[in-house]
Amino acid sequence: MTDVAHPRVSRRREVSHASARSVLMTVLGEYVLPRDVPVWTSTLVTVLAMFGIEEKSARQALSRTAAEGWLESERVGRRVRWSLTKPGHRLLSEGAHRIYEFGRGPESWDGRWLMLFVSVPESQRDLRHRLRTRLAWAGFGSPQPGVWVSPNTRRQVEAAKIVAELGVETPVTSFLAEHGEIGAEADLVTRAWDLRELEERYEDFIDEFTAITPTSGQKSLHAQTLLVHEWRRFPFLDPGLPARLLPPNWSGAKAADLFHRKHDDWRADSQRHWETVMA
Repeated sequence: MTDVAHPRVSRRREVSHASARSVLMTVLGEYVLPRDVPVWTSTLVTVLAMFGIEEKSARQALSRTAAEGWLESERVGRRVRWSLTKPGHRLLSEGAHRIYEFGRGPESWDGRWLMLFVSVPESQRDLRHRLRTRLAWAGFGSPQPGVWVSPNTRRQVEAAKIVAELGVETPVTSFLAEHGEIGAEADLVTRAWDLRELEERYEDFIDEFTAITPTSGQKSLHAQTLLVHEWRRFPFLDPGLPARLLPPNWSGAKAADLFHRKHDDWRADSQRHWETVMA
């Protein structure tokens, strides 16, 4: 077993196949968070039903989300309404920032790489797996066992946090470095990340949403929720490489433009329909 790990990208697109809780979190972030007012159970059940989620599953998702500390309930007569807790508000606010800012435009890159040297013994397989998963989701790639790289040097703080939270006891070392004259940066990128599979996922996203044109408030809410639900995975799947390290005609740039344009186009109608459902 090696430490090389590319985050696997599922090509599944239908929200109906996702968990009720996952769709609920998308709805909370898109419609409940901006208003920061309680929302009735019936409102959430009605909206989740638009994605083929039965009432029982919707109520279970609410209960589980509350048990995790993100929601709190209040009974008003025979009805129940839900509010975001402070941790829930913080979680969704951080997620919204990452989702809506991702793909806004390429950042300048000074050519420096963050390199992380960390190796976990074979005897600690569970820790090895969790470390690989956390670093991969943080945008790091592993070109060879025990070595992780990122062109975003600011991720050094996040890497230190991951290592500390997982309790990694083996020596960990980080370096900031520039690529030298031996070898090609393109080869390093190829070994560290599976961009081909990620690009296929971007192309699926483009195919899915290019032709959608909602003709009513309800259809706008459905399309907007689906759009955000699918897009919210990309900030965690895409390492955010500088443009010069990406393949020509990178589909990620086209997908980002599509997301932000559609989200802006559908926002007013989807939000108005949400107000109607809440009434």
